[in-house]
Amino acid sequence: MTAHDTSPAIDPPAAANALQLHDARPFFEKALAHGVAHGIIDAAKLAAMNTDAPKGMVQIARYFGSEFLRPELEKARDRMVNLISLFLLDTTDGDLQKAAVSLRDNSFLSRSKGGSDMLKRLIAMPESSNFGMGGYADAETPLLAVWSLRSHADYRAELARRSQIAAAISAARWMAEQYDLDDDALEESGADAEAVVRAGLLLQALAPKVGDWPNAVVFEKIATAHRKKKTTADQVRLSLPPGLPADLKDVVEAQRAAVLADLPKLLDAATPLRNLLRPTSGFRARYFLLDDPLAEVDDYHRNLADLDEEGDAPQPASKTWTKTVQGNEDEPSLLTLFLCLATATPKKTVLTEKTAASLVRKLRKSGWQPALAADFIRANAPGARQADYVDLWNSFVQESQATLLSDMDYQMHDALALLRRECNVVAG
Repeated sequence: MTAHDTSPAIDPPAAANALQLHDARPFFEKALAHGVAHGIIDAAKLAAMNTDAPKGMVQIARYFGSEFLRPELEKARDRMVNLISLFLLDTTDGDLQKAAVSLRDNSFLSRSKGGSDMLKRLIAMPESSNFGMGGYADAETPLLAVWSLRSHADYRAELARRSQIAAAISAARWMAEQYDLDDDALEESGADAEAVVRAGLLLQALAPKVGDWPNAVVFEKIATAHRKKKTTADQVRLSLPPGLPADLKDVVEAQRAAVLADLPKLLDAATPLRNLLRPTSGFRARYFLLDDPLAEVDDYHRNLADLDEEGDAPQPASKTWTKTVQGNEDEPSLLTLFLCLATATPKKTVLTEKTAASLVRKLRKSGWQPALAADFIRANAPGARQADYVDLWNSFVQESQATLLSDMDYQMHDALALLRRECNVVAG
């Protein structure tokens, strides 16, 4: 009785592709060996490759350094093999049969150039979604030197990352164009693409008739108007903007969740708007608003005028305030002063790292009295700004108290990081 062979038929190319999983050689070498073994690449083609390879090595060595040094030539060989491997892997999806045909039907140097062009396109893509952090043309060569020796998996991962960033930037540009806001304004402000998209979604929902991108003063008025109407987050229709290109819908949709999460706080009258919109707040970091100091000054003077019309002249700053603050009325400086008052520390608008550490130790040992700072504001700050300063201080207390008093932060890393971020702390 004869036993029949029941094993499945094996397709030679499929078997070759399966075996390459255990082959550590560069993909180019595997494709070349496969082509020779299966009669795809003949002796004439091999001879042409042997002629072109030294030329390519010299060109690559010259581009990255010197063609006269043996180590540079050896590294150039590695770069060339890797560039060809990158190109073949990317264009054939790792299929040895297709890769061998590609080597047969095209010049050796064209496959190397194909890999180089892939990397140049990758390097030209944005590395950050911040408009103020664009790359420089003269950075291409050193970056190409690095990437010409990286794996195809590294290339694909970086391509996916940069493609996502590029999509976010395109969406931000589209959103800004709806308000005649150009790239120069975004670059000068160092805007994050995601923050532009979020702010654009919010504007479409809360102020669809607004024609210009708002600064903080204008945005505050938009939010205040909705608070007066007692608009709730459920009543706000946060949809994708009409006319949004189809290829940008996914990246814009990805930001809707963050905006929906922020809406209740933005519309809650119990949350001071000035605290949300101050430059150092987490909310402000998530939404791009134009910086316009003149608009803030104008708003301040209008508030003074309103008080005058009501016959209630605003209280001027006291001599103590003027002497203590010395013109440093930016939020980090003021928060530093208020923190010193609350911890019975000498009044300063700037702390050294050493002084900040001492302040945290004192606070954790003896506690603090935030009310002392609020009382100082009411007694000494300019009347037109008192409410804003009290709100600023109360918001800081609420957000920072757990960190500043934490028993788990033994080395004070979190507390000092918070002070560096929110207050005026310098080295020393």
